[in-house]
Amino acid sequence: GIGEQDLPMVFNRFFRCDESRSLPGTGLGLSLARAVARVHGGDIEVTSRKGQGSTFTVTLPVRS
Repeated sequence: GIGEQDLPMVFNRFFRCDESRSLPGTGLGLSLARAVARVHGGDIEVTSRKGQGSTFTVTLPVRS
């Protein structure tokens, strides 16, 4: 899971939690995913508990 202090920043471009800095990546994935969801009228939210896991919820509007 993601620490409470990091949750407000996980969708910022290039943000990486301290634990993930030793792993490959640029910190762009979540910011790009949120941008795509918002362009389509939706959003992404996260709930997390350190040591237990994270849940990311993507919502998109129904279009007819």
